[in-house]
Amino acid sequence: MSQNLEWHKVLDNPASLPEGRVMTVSAGLKTFCLTHHQGKFGCLDNKCPHQGGPLGEGSIEKGLLRCPWHGWDYDPLTGKPPGDYDDGVDTFPVEIREDGVYIGIPVEEEPTRSISDVVAETLVNWGLEVVFGMVGHSNLGFADALRSQEKAGKLRYFAIRHEGAGAFAASAYGKLTGRPAACFSIAGPGATNMYTGLWDAKVDRAPILALTGQVATQVVGTGNFQELDLVQAFESVARFNHRVHRDSKHAELATLAMKHAILNRDVSHLTFPDEIQTLPAPSEKAGSPEGRITPMTIAPPMESLEQGIELIKAAKRPVIITGHGSRFHMEEIIKLAEMLNAPVLTTFKGKGQIPDDHPLAGGVLGRSGTPIASWLMNECDLLMVFGASFSKHTGITPKKPTIQVDFDPLALSKFHEVDCAIWGEISVTAGLFKEALAGHTTTEDQRKDVADRWKIWKAEKQRRLEDNRGQGLSSIAIFDAMNRLAPEDAVMCVDVGNNAYSFGRYYESKKHNSFIMSGYLGSIGFALPAAIGAWAAVGDSRAIVAVAGDGGFGQYLADFTTLVKYNMNVTVILLNNAELGKISKEQRAGEFTVWKTKLTNPNFAEFARSCGALGFRVESRQELDDAMTTAFEHRGPALVEVMADVKLI
Repeated sequence: MSQNLEWHKVLDNPASLPEGRVMTVSAGLKTFCLTHHQGKFGCLDNKCPHQGGPLGEGSIEKGLLRCPWHGWDYDPLTGKPPGDYDDGVDTFPVEIREDGVYIGIPVEEEPTRSISDVVAETLVNWGLEVVFGMVGHSNLGFADALRSQEKAGKLRYFAIRHEGAGAFAASAYGKLTGRPAACFSIAGPGATNMYTGLWDAKVDRAPILALTGQVATQVVGTGNFQELDLVQAFESVARFNHRVHRDSKHAELATLAMKHAILNRDVSHLTFPDEIQTLPAPSEKAGSPEGRITPMTIAPPMESLEQGIELIKAAKRPVIITGHGSRFHMEEIIKLAEMLNAPVLTTFKGKGQIPDDHPLAGGVLGRSGTPIASWLMNECDLLMVFGASFSKHTGITPKKPTIQVDFDPLALSKFHEVDCAIWGEISVTAGLFKEALAGHTTTEDQRKDVADRWKIWKAEKQRRLEDNRGQGLSSIAIFDAMNRLAPEDAVMCVDVGNNAYSFGRYYESKKHNSFIMSGYLGSIGFALPAAIGAWAAVGDSRAIVAVAGDGGFGQYLADFTTLVKYNMNVTVILLNNAELGKISKEQRAGEFTVWKTKLTNPNFAEFARSCGALGFRVESRQELDDAMTTAFEHRGPALVEVMADVKLI
């Protein structure tokens, strides 16, 4: 028997476990209950056979080891129960050696490939590279499959502090890359915590995968601890939404989950009952995308394309508007704009898709935008709208002749009739326009108009920069500093509130900036977890900047430690005005009394330092440049807390 045992030292000194005491020890992948009774050491399986209670946390009373959960008794050395019962606990040999206490356990066999392994391998084959999650009691089997994939170098797993932050991080990853990341949780509250982030991804058309543990199948319907029908709960948010069963086609479910997320740019959800996760599946093959997915470079219907071409030929002052849906297609759009001499405006979600220093860039249109964009729209004779949703926030006028191009036919003419609705892949459509229109247009060169309007707006910003009520820094002063100092390649993760409006209005996008925000859902607290997702996507190859107000930053404050844990190169620019300023503004606009919007904050810079990051508190413009410069140059997490004037936005 000894040949089949592996000996593990579990105590350096036998005196560490006094007579009459028990303790939990670990050997290999298991825990054991080590006992000291009547001068002898014993080793028992740590799980009580009734409900798995941890015997190592029990106590010896009247010569018997008592389970801490339900009080069942066992002999501390033999594991046998008193009386004639046959539900004893397995025992393992113990040796006291010169260097400590050893226990002998059977040689561990190679783990059998499980259902969770099949699913995890399939997801990785389909391109899943990143998971944000929390490991817990109802997802341990699947967590171990993810661990195996990470060990093999095929997956990266980021342990977050709140499942909501994990879902936002995965949403941001999808927005930035166009590829799905996964968020991962236990049953019950862990799963429901992800709900807001999943809706954020859904309404902004970002691919995302939700993976949830579930209570064991045999207790479903009994009101078990943390029992919740997750398929029903996720029905409204998930485009693909299924429970994994013992006899499911496991690789096919994982394949369809990824396929739906990628092609529909939507939410997929799989939930795994506890006992299913570790069931063996040694012969089931993992799935892959080979032969299972089509390219999306579809051309538009010819009649729609020809109608659009005729409208453009007749235009003298066309203007292009690009939304978030065109973020991966800007090269072709900009080429078309340059041929047509047409200014390019963006929605707020599309900010930075053309740098503001491009001679045809008109900035952001709408409530978070500039008077440049609105003037250009009002002076045009044709709108060419690519990948935008016509939201009220953007305010694209219905009074101008309009061509709308989108990959989603349901997004076309969603809110009102347009003159020419074109269903097709955006790059393909823009390229076909350019090819057909070369040498056949008589548009005016609007570059001078763009330059003139920028000159007027910059003069206005310079006047506003002098505003000072002595109650904190103005937003324009903060973003003026960012214009000068922020890295040109930064990914900007933007929160919700007055800080976002001011950012859209005053920050001038650079050539290699990218911008991520909670667009349609408008969820406060987005910026910090989004920065985690952005860093997971690009690593240290680009700077990551999170722009947040104190209200939003406080929502997922604990996950600042996630930045520190993984040494993420993220700089947080935090506007602290001790108020939910946007809500106060809305109360005033609605002629309500300003009520319950004041905030009690810590010193966020000190908090950052206590977490192990750089932290600066800025109370004057003289301090701002030095703090930002140091934070941006630092290779790791940093926070610049700027004491801001709530009314100078």
